[in-house]
Amino acid sequence: MPAEPPVPDLGRYGHRDEPDDERRRLVANLLAAALLAALTAAGLWIASTMADLRKDQDCVLSGRRNCAGLPAAPPGTPPSP
Repeated sequence: MPAEPPVPDLGRYGHRDEPDDERRRLVANLLAAALLAALTAAGLWIASTMADLRKDQDCVLSGRRNCAGLPAAPPGTPPSP
């Protein structure tokens, strides 16, 4: 009596007769990469914004006044008197 195989027939998962559509797969991979890059950029922007807000909130809650950041002078500009 032959032993029963541990798994059912895997032939249905084998390579099909139709060729792979490499162009469609490439477009899908490029779209996935673009979506991943957009989500990463959005996450970094949100984290940066939250850090700035936290810094401003800490300044205000510590009782300081004029917590707004001062714009930086361009390099090479002499300090104002």
